[in-house]
Amino acid sequence: MIKYLLIPCLLMFGTLQAKENKHPNFLFIFADDMSLDTIGAMQRDVCKTPNLDKLMASGASFNRSYNMGAWNGAVCMASRSMLNSGLFVNRAQEGINKYPHWSEIMRDNGYTTYMTGKWHVPGKPRFDVVRDARPGMPNTFPHNQPEAYNRPKSPEHYAKGWKPWDKTKGGFWEGGTHWSEVVANHGVDFIEMAKNDDKPFFMYIAFNATHDPRQAPKEYIDMYPLDSIKIPENFLSSYPYAEPMGVPHSLRDEYLMPMPRTEYAVKVHRQEYFALATHMDEQIGRILKALDDSGMADNTYIIFTADHGLAVGRHGLVGKQCMYDHSMQVPFFIAGPQIKAKQQFDMPIYLQDAMATTLDLAGINKPKHVQFNSVMPLINKKRKQQYPLIYGKYTHTQRMIQDGDYKLIVYPNAQVYRLFNTAKDPFEMIDLAKNPEYANKVKKLTKKLKKLMLDMDDTLNLDQAKNLSQEAQKKITNPDGH
Repeated sequence: MIKYLLIPCLLMFGTLQAKENKHPNFLFIFADDMSLDTIGAMQRDVCKTPNLDKLMASGASFNRSYNMGAWNGAVCMASRSMLNSGLFVNRAQEGINKYPHWSEIMRDNGYTTYMTGKWHVPGKPRFDVVRDARPGMPNTFPHNQPEAYNRPKSPEHYAKGWKPWDKTKGGFWEGGTHWSEVVANHGVDFIEMAKNDDKPFFMYIAFNATHDPRQAPKEYIDMYPLDSIKIPENFLSSYPYAEPMGVPHSLRDEYLMPMPRTEYAVKVHRQEYFALATHMDEQIGRILKALDDSGMADNTYIIFTADHGLAVGRHGLVGKQCMYDHSMQVPFFIAGPQIKAKQQFDMPIYLQDAMATTLDLAGINKPKHVQFNSVMPLINKKRKQQYPLIYGKYTHTQRMIQDGDYKLIVYPNAQVYRLFNTAKDPFEMIDLAKNPEYANKVKKLTKKLKKLMLDMDDTLNLDQAKNLSQEAQKKITNPDGH
């Protein structure tokens, strides 16, 4: 546990009344592994998130918010490095240690900075006040909780096995209080403290939820009986390109669920996923209520997003190490002064635009090294497009370009190209790449992708494949499903 890095709180006239700052406050709430499937208001699935639904309705929602990807399997680390450095993915790995962090920019411009929850960025959090900074994930590695993996194989296996509400298993229950509740407790405490500070605040509230181990109190599991859980439209028993895309079953995220994937296992994992999301939503509600009760809400901007999405059974995958929308897209809501309610935007943005947005709203000049952009010109109708093309990567095994309605995914190690019209085919089930009618589209998008890669400081050679095993080549030649 990181101890308080306490700063003086200046009392005004000895009262406990909330003050009025010339500059706005910022409450940034960050979730982990949270796909759009978990937002109730989006009606993509059965997940219930009443507090996030209310936040979404109170301001602007960006419905095509992307993460750029990652340089290793810990996609969350790359996402958070981009978020806190302001740098695109191919510069962030080095730049996170080279440039001032988001919190330091805010602090140097008169803000009290506060952080609690998941960090997972190289080095220590650079905030004035830090409470319980957590590692990348609660302990579930096989030597700690082997029974949390490769499950459930059957109803009988589930009945005898690991349970998400069992507090003796540690993980989110380590320390005796669920980590989501700890984050909310600290957030509420800081809001009480901030009422007596003469400076505006920047709060960075980072939940480990909805990352595995997906542990929640039993009453939340019971909210989602298995017969209410839908099998995803793009469910597959296995993904035919798993090995060339660098996501074999041995990858930690993928090993959570047995192979081949079964409808029963997918239902159990989605049940636990939604339960953890609903439990986190309740904790977010506590923070938002504390802000309302403090009298500071009218001068506070709230941004909610997540570091990336998650598959949880879609395309035969479990994790986030892919270029499909279920793993690349996340919720992105912003509410606050002068932002009209019930606005929805469909132009693509990156979730890491959150930093530049706060700088814009605070009247802080964006440092030259920051590459992401504020969403405020989109909200204020001063700009119709944030980025002409969306770029995605995963290690040296996957590249992606989204150009309008079309997405091209490339697995260079096997020279596999996949093309989807995401407007007509939102679940990315119909691969157009092998259709002769789309040969020219694949060619044009490949050319655009190579140019975009250069712009993104990406040195990978798309045309250079690595040798694969004969078994992997057979899977590519005879893929099962779409």
